[in-house]
Amino acid sequence: MKLSTKTRYGVRAVFDIAYHNAGRPTQARDIARRQEVPLRYLEQIFQELRRANLVDAKRGPKGGYFLSRTPESITLGDVIRAVQGPIELLSTDDETPAGPRTSKQVPADIWRELAQKVAGVFDSVTIRDLCSRGEALGINRGDGTSHMYFI
Repeated sequence: MKLSTKTRYGVRAVFDIAYHNAGRPTQARDIARRQEVPLRYLEQIFQELRRANLVDAKRGPKGGYFLSRTPESITLGDVIRAVQGPIELLSTDDETPAGPRTSKQVPADIWRELAQKVAGVFDSVTIRDLCSRGEALGINRGDGTSHMYFI
């Protein structure tokens, strides 16, 4: 299985909202800057995350994207399915015969079992788990910029 760049960026964006802004509205440009993701690409990803009801948006000066659910209730599997579709391993259609069972069925069964196990792992990791890892690594929860004040 290969996760697309779009999927990896989607996970990073949802994590960013949860980690840096406690799930509250966060400007897409701030997420794009922190995660080093092109803003236009990130906006496309957010549309898919909105359709899956993982994030929502609020307009206005204190607006931005925010989590629709708690970080504990959003899994990596949710984000992957929203952006990339079903979690599957690489297999070919000829390994799933339509008629009577053949020797091709054996590898096809294994691919399906592996896909279920991989999906189970993705579904067992929440965005809150990622935040806990960030905390354990000592990653700054601020926006990553230093502010200078002149008097």
